[in-house]
Amino acid sequence: MARILLFNKPFGVLSQFTDRGSPTVRSTLSDFIAIKGVYPAGRLDRDSEGLLLLCDDGQLQARIADPRFKLPKTYLVQVEGAPQEPELERLRHGVAPAGYGHGFPSARRTRLGTRRGGFV
Repeated sequence: MARILLFNKPFGVLSQFTDRGSPTVRSTLSDFIAIKGVYPAGRLDRDSEGLLLLCDDGQLQARIADPRFKLPKTYLVQVEGAPQEPELERLRHGVAPAGYGHGFPSARRTRLGTRRGGFV
């Protein structure tokens, strides 16, 4: 049975265990996870934070992460101001991460609510 870890990746951490060859010291998964033999199933950019799945099963990892399998994923994005329909339409049809298809067809605006000092 595959071992799956759920990790809340902090801002500023690379979604990999090493950072060889970088001229500056950057935080990696190895600063937080000491379990051997698990690897990220997907990635979050260094300046993103959120849930990152790690597993020890290469086939499962590929099934989760490889865009060919079109596994649905949900991303919550914080933006300045309130996106209007033209911006959402652009996300649906014209903006895509490199190598990950052509847009996010179900992009929509969601209000999470506010509390003093920010969103909840």
